[in-house]
Amino acid sequence: MRFLLCLLATVTFASSAAVADDQPQDDGKLRIIVFGAHPDDAEYRAGGCAVKWSRLGHHVKLVSVTNGDIGHWEMSGGALAKRRTEEVRKASEILGTTSKVMDIHDGELMPTLENRRAITRLIRQWKADLVIAHRPWDYHPDHRYVGVLVQDASFMVAVPFFCPDVPALKKNPVFLYSSDRFTKPYPFTADIAVSIDDAFDTKTRAIAELESQVFDGGALGDVETAAQAPPARMQDLRLEKVRQVWDRRAGGEARNYRDALIRWYGEERGKAVQYAEAFEICEYGHQPTDDEIKKLFPFFDEPK
Repeated sequence: MRFLLCLLATVTFASSAAVADDQPQDDGKLRIIVFGAHPDDAEYRAGGCAVKWSRLGHHVKLVSVTNGDIGHWEMSGGALAKRRTEEVRKASEILGTTSKVMDIHDGELMPTLENRRAITRLIRQWKADLVIAHRPWDYHPDHRYVGVLVQDASFMVAVPFFCPDVPALKKNPVFLYSSDRFTKPYPFTADIAVSIDDAFDTKTRAIAELESQVFDGGALGDVETAAQAPPARMQDLRLEKVRQVWDRRAGGEARNYRDALIRWYGEERGKAVQYAEAFEICEYGHQPTDDEIKKLFPFFDEPK
């Protein structure tokens, strides 16, 4: 009966978790999967590291757990979902990653058994070494429930008779949280901080492809917000606008988590980092040593 139920869930979620879904070859490279709630979250939170991994030949998959179909002030539904799916596809081309948008309505994600199965399958199919997601407390319910679902999958990915249609992982991945500003029940801890100075330009070019959010203003935008954005034909001005925003955001990450940068890069190099992305180690999943973290993030010994 359990097997039949799992097969039924496979059919239900075929569009979001096909068994042959872009599986990387067994080539000895790292396999990283990043879960964001909407078609922009994974790119925002880990796009710089994604560039650095992909340049080294590692496999990175950026997953949007919802389709973003209410994330705009003027349009919604299938047309918006299609638009945002295309936006993250274009962004992934620039980042050197694979993108996936699951067919779950924006604003309606729930931590159900079916969704736990879908997340578990994606992690298994990707044969992930590293899984990144939101922390399970956040201003947006979709963000929170992505964190809950990934936490719930962190044990089940290694359990053979949970969704036995997809082979269980022989080794539990490392699970990380992406950074946020929330302080209750406890603030984000930067266990790992990575310089993205050499990936900053590429990350901002990719983010510029997320037009519905970056230039239209997303769900909380309006006519005035969209009118203030440079027109599409002025790509240089658009890119400069994105750079200004992310100079503050990624620059803030470097300033806020300077101690972590110094820990991983040393005093001189850590103090010199301008832009960063930071991550917290989840208590679930494999608990990495410092040496294992350096293998998962093979950037700390890069030449200056």
